[in-house]
Amino acid sequence: MTAAQFETLDAPAAEKVLCWRFEQLAVVGFSAGDAAILASHVEIDLHTAVDLVERGCAHETALRILL
Repeated sequence: MTAAQFETLDAPAAEKVLCWRFEQLAVVGFSAGDAAILASHVEIDLHTAVDLVERGCAHETALRILL
């Protein structure tokens, strides 16, 4: 989903997307705070964030790369 597509969602759908993004980031070990920040930046590709960590990138480094 692109940021433009996200902007067209109604509030309940947008909340579901943000919660799902947060959960996926938390599953790969981002702290709750970092996961919330990344989840809210819908312009950041979630799969890129997950792939960075799964390939061995430290969470702090991944956060700096992505933001």
